[in-house]
Order: sequence, then structure tokens, then C-alpha cells
Amino acid sequence: MHKQSNRSRTGARILVDALEAHGLMHAFGVPGESYLAVLDALSDSKIDFTICRQESGAAFMAEAVGKLTGKPGLCFVTRGPGMTNASAGVHVAQQDSTPMLLIAGQIPRNFRHREAFQEVDVRAVFGTMAKWVIEIDDPARIPEFVARAVRVATQGRPGPVVITLPEDMLTEEAIIDNLPAFEPVEIAPSLSDMAKLQKLLWAAEKPFVIVGGSRWNEQAVASLVRFAERFDLPVGASFRRQMLFPNQHDCYAGDIGTGPNPKLSQRIKDADLILAFGARLSEWPTQGYTLVTAPDPGRNFVHVHAGIEELGRVFQPTLAINATPVAFAAALEAVQPPQDIRWRQWRKAARDDYLAWSEPLPKIPGDVQMSTIVGWLRKNLSADTVMCSGAGNFSIWLHRFYRHPKFGTQLAPISGTMGYGVPAAVAAAKLDPKRPVLCFAGDGDFLMTGQELATAMQYGLAPKIFVIDNGTYGTIRMHQEREYPGRVFGTDLRNPDFAMFARSFGADGFTIENDKDAIPVMEQAFASKKAAVVHVKIATDAITPSTTLTALREKALKKG
Repeated sequence: MHKQSNRSRTGARILVDALEAHGLMHAFGVPGESYLAVLDALSDSKIDFTICRQESGAAFMAEAVGKLTGKPGLCFVTRGPGMTNASAGVHVAQQDSTPMLLIAGQIPRNFRHREAFQEVDVRAVFGTMAKWVIEIDDPARIPEFVARAVRVATQGRPGPVVITLPEDMLTEEAIIDNLPAFEPVEIAPSLSDMAKLQKLLWAAEKPFVIVGGSRWNEQAVASLVRFAERFDLPVGASFRRQMLFPNQHDCYAGDIGTGPNPKLSQRIKDADLILAFGARLSEWPTQGYTLVTAPDPGRNFVHVHAGIEELGRVFQPTLAINATPVAFAAALEAVQPPQDIRWRQWRKAARDDYLAWSEPLPKIPGDVQMSTIVGWLRKNLSADTVMCSGAGNFSIWLHRFYRHPKFGTQLAPISGTMGYGVPAAVAAAKLDPKRPVLCFAGDGDFLMTGQELATAMQYGLAPKIFVIDNGTYGTIRMHQEREYPGRVFGTDLRNPDFAMFARSFGADGFTIENDKDAIPVMEQAFASKKAAVVHVKIATDAITPSTTLTALREKALKKG
């Protein structure tokens, strides 16, 4: 029990002190008059506040910090349009199970329910996408609500919490002490759970492990690797979770998400035991709930998740284990393999299929070959490089061909949100300016948040950003050609010179227009001490590594 302080503080000061007390030191935001008092309190705090150019970028940055650190990233915005601009980042945090606090100024308490300037019903707006939404009326309760918000955001299945602060409350004073720093609860599996898991493994002929979700760390990944080695198990990564198992390892079988290996998809269908470790297994990694059928998976299905509400919500498991990745991975050390591992060839075939799918880099139409670019990156990037991406067909080149060597090297939105990559790269560079950071973005994807290049330059950060320009909203164009062949509408783009755009911010800008220039340009970009944009011009027809728009159109017309 803490003795109450005799020092009177404003609500804004109490808030900032509470965040500091919980070790939340990285904040991103766009200033607003509704939380001026908080800005003033932040000015002489230990919290590192990054000024952003738009609230969605700030929210993406806060979400990226949550992914990399496991602690809630902080996003500060103003009321009304500030909150709603940030909602895209809140949605990413929800679907990606990432701890995050969106802290927003709000109208004065005595103006409520009149549709005052920029007033929104925060609970109605965020209630379906945040784990908790709270408006703090009393400065004396700020430590209580901050402590609760941090726990809600981090415990069980992590996610976003939205806190709103009436501007008159922020200048009101109260006498209240801080609360102790939070320690997230690690939920361990029971001995009975692990005995049942061992029994199911011993009875299996074709087991398969799918890893995903959040609340992982390097230690948990290392324990999982040892488990996979001892049992000689094939391990697949859920959508955009490749960093949860070293891709160069012989047990790694590939990822299930955008354009998965057909042989991997069939292998998951053929498995007689699936161990889903940390993953929710939503629509994309299950390919529309076909690889693992819902509600009955149709074979032995072990589901391990930190959020008990996820167990049985979509799939009815043979064995449900409520445990965090760190605790469950540690418990795997005690599980013993059978004397005769019957599935060794099954595991080896899974690895061979992955290498056959991801090693040969295909040729595509046009003067620039993505195989040259991705091949060079795969050979030359250091093992600690953080690879960031938004959403679009360009990301298939990363998912299929890039090798994530270890934990903490991937920032990508499971929610499929465009514009995520550039802010995520800025956040990663801000966390560790010495660590290499690369962003892959599409042309449409980049211009949604490309102005955050100004944030990178303001803080002397040096992420490298590759803009893959095919002159169209590629994913939608692909679906359009398949469903409405020859009837292109609403997807063409007229793009700027992205290298010149970069130089206008003071960053370095480069262009790749033919294949012979690709490697020299990339060498120059990575030699730069500043942020750099590499404008990669590829043919519109080269819609994925596996097909072209022309082929899709002709197939659809024949079918029609």
C-alpha cells in the first residue's frame, strides 16, 4: 500500500508521471489544443515524444513499438478528427493483438452532449475495436485508470486501449500518488495439459505446428526451436509472423498468408494433428477457413493462446491450453518425443517444398526484375535488419522469398492495412537509430503515409524505403481482372517521381528503371547515412511472382 503524496499536481502531470512509472517511454503524436496541458507536462518528462505529420502515422508508429517491445506504444492525438484519423492504427492493434494506448484530448466536461466543437461519442466510435475505452473525469483517478489500461492492453490477448481526457480535467489539480509499475501476468499451462499434448503427439503420424500471435520474445522462440528439433516437427508461420521461427532452420516450412505455397496448404490439410501456438488462425492464414475448417477442424487440434476467450471462439479444439507463449514454450522443455519419430520424412518433405517454392526467384515482364532486388537483399542485409511493409501484392515478394533470421525483424500489419510500412520503419529507427531498417511499400501504399518521411528527417533517422511502383492499386486490379476481365476501373494511378519527392524532404532519392542499375543503386542507398527512397519501376503486368494480369484476364475470359 502506497502512502498518499501531499503534493498537488495537475491531471496532465499526474498522467505523464503515471506513464513514466509504468516504463512507457516512447510516444508519438500530433499536437492539439485539447491536450496542451499534456504537451506541457511531456516537455520536461523522460518520455521520448515524436512529432508526427498525421495521426494515422502516429498510431502506426505506436503500434509498431508495441510489436517490437511488448509494452504499449503511446499515441497522443486531439479530439474529433485527431481520434478518427488514428482509428486505422487502433484497428491494426486490435487485429494484430498489439498492446497500445491511444490517449486523446476531449471537449470540456460541461460541453458534453451538445455536439460541441469536434465532439464524438468515443465509446461508440472505438467500442468495437478497442479492448477498453475510458474517459477520465477525475484527475485523482488517473493513476488507477492508467494502471488498469496498461494491464488490459498487455494481458491475455493484447490490444489497444483508448483513453480520453477532457481538457478542463487536465488542468484541475489533485493529491494522489503513483501506483507500482505493472508486471504482466504470464499464464502457464498445467502439467495435465502438457501430458495430454505429449499423448497426442505420440499418437500422430503427420503433425504440423503453426506459430503466430503476440507476447513472444527471443527466449520463447529459442524454446520453440529446441522443441521442434527434438521432435523433428515442421513449423509454419501464420500470416506476417515469419519472425517467430528462424526461416533458415530445417524445421521451417514457410508461411500461410498471401499467396501461400500450394504444397504447404495441402500439407496442412493432410496433417492429422495441428498445434496452433499463439495464433488466432483467422481468415487469411486459414485461406478462408479451408485449411483449418471451422468450427470443427476435422482432426486433432491443439490450440494454445494467451486469451482464454479465443479458445473455442472459432475452432473447437481437441485440447485447449490457456497459456502465454513464454510460459508455454518453457513448458515444452519437459515434453518428451517418442522413441520412434514416424514423421521425419514428413518434416523433411515440408522443408524441401519450402525451398523449392522460395529459392528460385522467378522472372517477370518488364525491364526491372524483382528477383534481382530481393536476391540482393536476401544476401546482403544484416541479420538484425527490421523489415517493414504495408499491404499490397508487392509484399508477396517478401513473404515468399525473404528470410527472416530471428525474432524482432518484422513489422507488418496482419489487418492488411495500407500505409503501415513507412511509419513502422520510422518507429523502428527511432527505437534504435543504429539498427538497419528497410521498408517495402507499394506506390499506392507509400502515398498514404509517405509524409512521415519528414518525421524521419526531423529526427535524423535513416530508414531505407523501397517504393515498388507498378502504376496501379495492384491487389484490387488483380481481383478486378479475375472477376471483371477487361473492365479496368478505379485502380489506375498516376504517380510522382518518388526519388524527387524524397529529395524534397532532404532525404536521398534513387530510381531503378532497368535491371542493370538495380544492384549499384541499392549499394548507394544502403551506403547513405540519411533516409533514402528507392523508386523501383516495374511493369504493371507483373502483378505477382506467379502470374501476370494478361494471364489472369485471358483465363477469366475463357472461363466466362
